[in-house]
Amino acid sequence: MATKSPASGDYAVVWPSGERRLKVRPLARRLDTMNGKKIAQLWDYLFAGDEVFTALEAKIAEAYPQVEWVSWREFGSTHGINEKEVLASLPQRFKEMGVDAVISCMAC
Repeated sequence: MATKSPASGDYAVVWPSGERRLKVRPLARRLDTMNGKKIAQLWDYLFAGDEVFTALEAKIAEAYPQVEWVSWREFGSTHGINEKEVLASLPQRFKEMGVDAVISCMAC
């Protein structure tokens, strides 16, 4: 929103995105290697995520042959009628499964 002062030709400008409510948090610690790690796959079941994960697995296996995958099929869609429940359950499920990292795919 901008308003013009008729006398001076100056505009008052208001930033459109509003006040920041959340503090910036540090990023999670990165893996030193993917070898020997268990990587979970998440997908929203839109577009071609199944094809993307097939290609990712093949390419990543070239550099890190000891990666263990937990398929996106294990978790259900991350976008849909059960979205809130699926997402809320993930931290505990990852812990129970011993997941070291996650690749979340929207596959556009």
